[in-house]
Amino acid sequence: MIYLHKILPLIISPLFFVIIIISLGIILKSKKISFLGILIFLICSLPILSNNLIYYLEKDYQPIDVSKIEDANAVVVLSGMVSTIKKNDNFFYEFNDSIDRILKGVELIKENKASYLILTRGILPWSNGKPEGEVLKDFVLKLGIEKEKIILTNNVQNTDQEAKAIKKLFTSDDQKIILITSAFHMPRAKKVFEAAKIKTIPFPVDFRSSSGNFTLLDLIPSASAFSNTSHFIREVQGRIYYELKY
Repeated sequence: MIYLHKILPLIISPLFFVIIIISLGIILKSKKISFLGILIFLICSLPILSNNLIYYLEKDYQPIDVSKIEDANAVVVLSGMVSTIKKNDNFFYEFNDSIDRILKGVELIKENKASYLILTRGILPWSNGKPEGEVLKDFVLKLGIEKEKIILTNNVQNTDQEAKAIKKLFTSDDQKIILITSAFHMPRAKKVFEAAKIKTIPFPVDFRSSSGNFTLLDLIPSASAFSNTSHFIREVQGRIYYELKY
């Protein structure tokens, strides 16, 4: 049950439906059904569609200047920005597009917006290498954050566990955090943290919706657009999961 909201998006996804529909068309020898699968694939691959879907996920938040954020007891950086690479029995760690999460966390601490930087030991049962929080700790130490200001949670596997692990670190309900995560993820992350009775100041980063002018390229299917459409479906499912849970 704990992995339902992670496994479900793999089943209820544009790619899954496209494969099922095209396969059904081949089995039934129906060109119309197969064409429908191809049409769905092309529509989901349109940048003009995917850009608007990503915008919808992020529409409730705007980028925030570090100097304008109010002070808190701690800055919390959620996991989800490190990829593990295994080569010859050695593990290497690289950042993905969500690196803004940890960079803004460091900036907030250096601007004295909070006394502590809380990193979550995010790791899934099938993951290799160290929990993400341990990788991030090594990274921020190199950027000049004092060891005494860094706190790691226990191992966690999702946003819900992150919130509960952080709640255990506090000795009172008066503690306030600055929560850093990607803009598309912030609505459900904030909901989960508030459900854990943690006073939360949202600090969204990693905005992905395009602000450029419309061009003909927006009407040309692309792999990145299909990925963004699939991402939208996954995030909506995650929001529904936590909406029902809380």
